[in-house]
Order: sequence, then structure tokens, then C-alpha cells
Amino acid sequence: MQRVNADARPDVPQHVALRAVEWWMELQSGKDTRAQQFALVRWRAEHPDHELAWRHICNVSGRIRSLADATADPSGATAARSALTRAGSARRRASVKALVTLLFAGGASWMAREHVPWRAWTADVRTALGERRSITLADGTRVTLNTGSAIDIRFTDAERRVRLVEGEVMIATAHRDGERRPFIETAQGSLQPLGTRFAVRQQSALCRLDVFEGAVQITPLDPPDLESIVRAGQRARFTRDSVGELEKISENDAAWTDGLLVASGMRLGDFIDELARYRAGHLSCDAAVAGLRLSGTYPLAETDRVLDAVARTLPVEVVFITRYWATVRAARS
Repeated sequence: MQRVNADARPDVPQHVALRAVEWWMELQSGKDTRAQQFALVRWRAEHPDHELAWRHICNVSGRIRSLADATADPSGATAARSALTRAGSARRRASVKALVTLLFAGGASWMAREHVPWRAWTADVRTALGERRSITLADGTRVTLNTGSAIDIRFTDAERRVRLVEGEVMIATAHRDGERRPFIETAQGSLQPLGTRFAVRQQSALCRLDVFEGAVQITPLDPPDLESIVRAGQRARFTRDSVGELEKISENDAAWTDGLLVASGMRLGDFIDELARYRAGHLSCDAAVAGLRLSGTYPLAETDRVLDAVARTLPVEVVFITRYWATVRAARS
């Protein structure tokens, strides 16, 4: 019997792929009815291409949960429903097109290597804006997720992997005799802990690694034979094909795990960019004051209080257009 590769791109017309993805998103939204489910069954039976497209969506390399898996997993179903309910029609159409491209043009290998926002909807563990969460993996490794972060966990007899889908995590590895430490994967490459505590942050097309204890080996995706060792007190930014120069860090860079933002002569522009990660809506800093410096320890859970403190400390003011749109600019005399 010929073995079928479930990850292979099915040869179906574009309109069939589009409709299959629309069906998947409709059912994932949690608003499906028995009539819709019967309609899907009829659609799948209308033509072999329909069934082929639907099976491909449900089976592609485990990177998207099938409908059965999602509805059996309350956390996954809730995440998908929440994301799709909030999405407007334009965003929904864009999501459908993106899924069609990923599933029917690029295949599972593309999905496994690229960072795309919708993957966070069905991640194994997620945090909301301003939320932090700590979990302990099967081998005792401690993972703390920062604001707006998501990870997938793959622990089996054959592999131990944690994939950073988006955001930032702090990882403190636990090593037991005879056990391997888990690999950490990002869109740019993989990280091999060598007995350590470190943070990984996804930043658009690059990834940032901060090592606080021990060492971590970086292996970018392209070429896979390029490796770099980052040791305690060092930071490295890497892309799919390069590793940048090492920078110095301090324990203050790990203060977010305690809900704090510690600044020591920090540029105001950089400070506001960091604070914005923990606040709903838009928060920006005018270029005219972005170079001002500030120091202090600030609670990330109280961003309004932090902005008030900044306005009292520096010659700036915070202008609110709405509650969710704020700009820090030079204070008027």
C-alpha cells in the first residue's frame, strides 16, 4: 500500500481551498449549529477535492489542531473562539487568505518555521496582555511567560521541545541524571540549554536571547551548521541566518518576572516601548523627548501610575486622545 504524506500540498482549485478554510474557521468560532455541520458534510461529499482539502486542513503536521482536537481541548477551543469573535470582517478575510497560503501553498514545513500571529490562537499555553504565567514542564523545567506570549510544548519519548510562538519567556532548566534538557525553538532557529536560566524574546524578524546563568547554544535555521555559545551576562540577537555581536546584560533585565520594569539611565523612547507591551491600546513617545533618560523601578501592572511618575520626573506630559491612545511628549510651559 502506498503511504500518503499528510503534509503534502493537495492539488485542489484555489476556490476549494478558500472554502475549506472558511468552513474550518466558522466551526472553530464556536457559533456553528447542527445545520452547519450537516452542510459541511454535504459539501465534503459533493466532490473529491472538497474532502481532500478538508482532510488536509485537519491533518497537516499537527500544526493546526483538527476540529475534533480543538473541541476536545477547552483551552484551545476557547482561544480560537475568542480570537475569531473579536476579529472584524476585514481581519477575518485576511486571516482566511493567510491560512490558505500557509496550508495550500507553503505546506507544513513553512508553517513550522515562520512566525505568524494566528498560530498563537491555538498555542498550548498563552498569556493575555499584561498577564504573566509560570508552568513546570514534565522534566522540572520552569517556564515563565511574559505579557502577550504563547508557546507550544512537545514532550514525547523521542523529543523534548518548547516552541516560542510569540512574546517572551524565561526558562530555568532542570537537569536530572540521564535526562536531556529541552530544545527551545523559535522562528529563527533553535536553542540548546547547557545548564542555565535564560530569556527568549521574539522580535518580528529576529529573536533576542538573554542568558542569566550557565550558557545557551544558538543554531540558526539557515545555515544549520552555524552555532554560537552565549554565556551568563550576555545577550545575542539572531536571525534565520546570522548571530549578532554579544551585548552585556544585568539581572535588571529579568525584573519582568517579578512584575517590574527597572530602568537605569534608560532612554525614554525605549522605556515607553517596553511599557506599551503591558498596556491595552496605543502608547508612544514623541521623537523630541525620546532621548531623555530616566532611572527607577516601576510596577508593570499599574501603567497609569508609571506614566504619572514619568511626567513628574521628566519635563514631559502624557496626552490622551482616548483612554486607549496616549502619547508622551514635551511638557508645555
